[in-house]
Amino acid sequence: MAPARVLWIYPSLPLLSSLLLLFHALSPCRALRNYPENEVTLLDSMSALADLGWEAYPNEGWEEISVMDERNTPMRTYQVCNVMEANQNNWLRTRHISREGAQRVHIEIKFTLRDCNSLPGVPGTCKETFNMYYYESNNANLWFIKESQYVKIDTIAADESFTQVDVGDRVMKLNTEVRDISNLSKKGFYLAFQDLGACIALVSVRVFYKKCPLTVLNLAQFPDTITGGDTALVEVHGLCVNASEEFEAPKMYCSADGGWLVPIGRCVCKPGFEENKDVCQPCRTGTYKASATDAYCTKCPPHSSSPQEQAVECVCEKGFYRAEADPRSMACSRPPSAPENPISTVNETCVTLEWSPPRDTGGRGDISYSLHCRKCSGDGRKCTPCGSSVHFVPRQFGLSSASVLVTDLQPDSNYSFTVESQNGVSDFSPTPRGTVVINVTTSQTVSVVLKERRSKDSVTLAWQGPERPNGAIVEYEVIYYEKNQREQNYTVLKTRSNMMTVDGLKPGTTYVFRVRARTDGGYGSYGGEIELETSHEDVFAIGDPNQSTILAVSIAGGIVLLIFLVTCFVVSGRHCGYIKAKQDPDEEKMQFQHGRVKLPGSRIYIHPHTYEDPNQAVRDFAKEIDASNIRIERVIGAGEFGEVCSGRLRVQGKREIYVAIKSLKAGYSDKQRRDFLSEASIMGQFDHPNIIRLEGVVTRCKPVMIITEFMENGSLDTFLKKHDGQFTVIQLVGMLRGIASGMKYLSDMSYVHRDLAARNILVNSNLVCKVSDFGLSRVLEDDPEAAYTTRMGAGTDSGSA
Repeated sequence: MAPARVLWIYPSLPLLSSLLLLFHALSPCRALRNYPENEVTLLDSMSALADLGWEAYPNEGWEEISVMDERNTPMRTYQVCNVMEANQNNWLRTRHISREGAQRVHIEIKFTLRDCNSLPGVPGTCKETFNMYYYESNNANLWFIKESQYVKIDTIAADESFTQVDVGDRVMKLNTEVRDISNLSKKGFYLAFQDLGACIALVSVRVFYKKCPLTVLNLAQFPDTITGGDTALVEVHGLCVNASEEFEAPKMYCSADGGWLVPIGRCVCKPGFEENKDVCQPCRTGTYKASATDAYCTKCPPHSSSPQEQAVECVCEKGFYRAEADPRSMACSRPPSAPENPISTVNETCVTLEWSPPRDTGGRGDISYSLHCRKCSGDGRKCTPCGSSVHFVPRQFGLSSASVLVTDLQPDSNYSFTVESQNGVSDFSPTPRGTVVINVTTSQTVSVVLKERRSKDSVTLAWQGPERPNGAIVEYEVIYYEKNQREQNYTVLKTRSNMMTVDGLKPGTTYVFRVRARTDGGYGSYGGEIELETSHEDVFAIGDPNQSTILAVSIAGGIVLLIFLVTCFVVSGRHCGYIKAKQDPDEEKMQFQHGRVKLPGSRIYIHPHTYEDPNQAVRDFAKEIDASNIRIERVIGAGEFGEVCSGRLRVQGKREIYVAIKSLKAGYSDKQRRDFLSEASIMGQFDHPNIIRLEGVVTRCKPVMIITEFMENGSLDTFLKKHDGQFTVIQLVGMLRGIASGMKYLSDMSYVHRDLAARNILVNSNLVCKVSDFGLSRVLEDDPEAAYTTRMGAGTDSGSA
């Protein structure tokens, strides 16, 4: 092909007009060659520095022209303007264009076109359009292609055509058209332009494809991605940037326009790194990041540091540690100091040990305690381990509370208990654990009774105190009962002297007596049993005039009392005459425990708070029941600290009985537990048909429970309202007589109920009324109408004590 001509002079008139306009069109276009980032150019005729070398046939058709711009730089273009001759078929074919993997390419052409009407003397064969074709081929050196092998892209028409007037006015009318080819599959293709008789100047031809450019999003890098062969989206999987890992597989979609769409998933920085502008950078010194998350590095927790960058955890300072289960965000901690303020309370062969938590917890809340027991000689120089014969309640090791009950000790013996505090990092520390030592001496038993004096209804006892008591003796406790009646009926008396006269005994009856001493440290063990028999006497005859008079007066007095009680109840509908005595504010509702005790004769009520160890009162007056013998059936009441249920109690050798079960909710404090069981300590001392009967307690497992007889008809006030007008006067008097009998029994026991009211009287299925509620504490306020409340919640639960 001949080299392109460089035009310095104007040719014939049609060509001259074309070239003049072409010169003005090319100069600004050449300066605008910055293409979008997502477009990759395969061919750009304006960037050619030498001849384009395209194939034109026939030779008199398309002609390559080099025009010098204002900087004397040649610009290559093609033109054709054979409008004066008919039957034109001029072809211009580019060189082979490699598609570089693109399946869809775009062709942008810039051209000028002469208005046929502006050309004088031009026949009707003048055209104002031209055609564009392509041919796919793997061969880059084809020298001939048949016209029939080309695939037509489109017929190109000008939006604007120029005239001679435009040339004279130097007005540029440059047309730009873009077409695309889809689904290319071979290595490359050829472009061809067909002229059928137009006056055209082909200013520039640019072939390009679109791509989605490399980008980083959500710490995932997505590479340059060529768009699809059609308008479909291309799914692209991203790769996590350095020092990051997949949290959810990252992917995006490349659109046909070369833009990224629909981001899904993300990467997160690895441990020891944090995100900063699409990269993961190491954590600075003094900070750390323990896991692969999108969080930033955080400052080291107290008592730890990270001396180097990229830390995944902070190292504990000397003397501080981190347990294996501790999160890395938790401050380093150290073992606790020793327990403080140890207290011991001796009760016979048991001792209650209590202490205060360590002043320094080491920065942790998982403090526990372990005890080590040693039995020592009298001078304390030689000590040996206690062995398995000594028992700890609830346990010896791993205690969470600061108290323990030690049982099965030997009397008149010296013991040394070491209480050790520990927490979750104590095993990591080489230093000895903090300990406190509690030395205890168990009490001696009272010596055998030295002398006695008996009569028909009394016995006088005398004894010697322990030779080596555990502290100063405060008082003695005497327990006695009829022989073989220990479980059914016994009496407890107290005295400060070592001599006592017991009155009110049955004539001609054998009694068993036992004595123990109490010091400031607690009770000692009971001494040995001594059996004494009272002398005989005659029983008076019922026909004796004096006795008959006494009996008559007693009956009359009883009737007057009953009439008075009936009147009070009918008029007021509330309690009358019985007011609870003033009580210490801490003595809120006592809780009841197992065991009941008959208190015949001169036996009196013993307040549980007189015990150094309230738990001892529970053991003395209440019977422990195995929780497996209790079956709870339904809830009949609930309060703030517990609930009351009905159920059945299985008694060995007997039929199941219905019972009311009051339970203490989880999360209670030691004081709440003691107060809860204090009511059992009170109830367990009473044995009367008109006093609610305590069946027992459950204290050795959770939940703690108090078991009483079940009263089917609930409280008296509710029962009377429900059956208003249905009872005869005789029935009402019978109910009141039962209440009076129960209250008289309590009075004889020297117990003041303090809150006799219809709501605190329970009724069973036989209409027997029984006094209940032995743990109520009055709320003292300025308001005279202040309500009564209990630890278990307001009111009295139906069917319970």
